[in-house]
Amino acid sequence: MAEKTIMLVCAAGMSTSLLVSKMQKAAKEQGETVNIFATAAADANNKLESEKPDILMLGPQVSYLLDQFKSRLSIPVEMINMQDYGMMNGKKILAHALEEIK
Repeated sequence: MAEKTIMLVCAAGMSTSLLVSKMQKAAKEQGETVNIFATAAADANNKLESEKPDILMLGPQVSYLLDQFKSRLSIPVEMINMQDYGMMNGKKILAHALEEIK
């Protein structure tokens, strides 16, 4: 299966960086080949162009961007569940992302 790219967006890109590590660990345990990265909302458009992700996932603090991205992107745009985000549940968030990509 081809490698999938998951892009996480939060206000500054800091809190999602920890989540990226948790998701990468879960992916490795499951034998999934994924490229996961985080970026700040301010740089999201540049990263969309340069990285060409298969899915864009928004942290709860940037939920106001959901409609804006959904209206102009042809890839899935999803909110990260607030509870999973707070608990840094990389396994569950990864599963959600992969389900939406398929």
